[in-house]
Amino acid sequence: MSKLKTLLLHPDCQVRTKLRDGLREAGFLQVVGEAVSGFEAMELLEHIDYGAVLLGVDLPEGPSGFEIGQMLAGRKVRPALVFLAPDESHAYKAFELGATDFLLLPVGKERLELTIEKLRQFKAHFKEIPAPSSFAHSEDDFQEETVQVAMGEEEEELFLQALRHAWDLQKVRSPQIEKLAVNQDGRVTLIPYDQIIFVEACEDYCYVHTASQKVLASYRLKVLEDRLKPYRFFRVHRKYLVNLDMVTEIASLPGGNFMLRTVGKTRIELPISRRRIGQLKEILGL
Repeated sequence: MSKLKTLLLHPDCQVRTKLRDGLREAGFLQVVGEAVSGFEAMELLEHIDYGAVLLGVDLPEGPSGFEIGQMLAGRKVRPALVFLAPDESHAYKAFELGATDFLLLPVGKERLELTIEKLRQFKAHFKEIPAPSSFAHSEDDFQEETVQVAMGEEEEELFLQALRHAWDLQKVRSPQIEKLAVNQDGRVTLIPYDQIIFVEACEDYCYVHTASQKVLASYRLKVLEDRLKPYRFFRVHRKYLVNLDMVTEIASLPGGNFMLRTVGKTRIELPISRRRIGQLKEILGL
């Protein structure tokens, strides 16, 4: 009997390890891939027809867990979605997307067993996309085997060096696009970084401001600060992240306060916190 191909998507390796160990006892599930970021997950989802995806809400790079869930929910053959989060604040949104389950971290063994049972029920009516007949294989063709090769000390060192080199190349080739993925009315829109004027924090979400629109995005400001910092974005205030290429003026205000103005037909003024003004002046060479 075929197994439900499962993807684990979470930035914390300990979370993925615990999930993988817990799911191993379920004979009908097969973990076929792990991903740390939204970009990595999109690569795997493009090539593998997963029947179940266990995914974190906040991801370090690329689409968020909810944006990936939205994309998968629109597929003709949609997989089971199990969202992972540190608190219950995202539960309603998860079940709005038709989630099979919502797990709070850390996940206990008994709670994971309940999720496995829900996945078992899901599999009973899940219709996997059949592989083309010319590439059809039985499960016996994919049994895992360990191949042992005798190596001398010198050969072993050369082999390890090759592995380290391959790992370094893999890190260098990690996919990076200079666009922000934002979910709008069920569609994922990619906003180029150089079109973003500033980002405004709004609880666990944020508003992305461009010259023509204001878009609600499911990112925390801290996540975008880390992601956009290499692209000349600066956190001028606890609520605002600004594209420095869009700044036209920095003005001092009474009381030792500062603000900056940005480009556009409508001039936008944003406050600068006192503790950040020195760093900002240093970056701008003032």
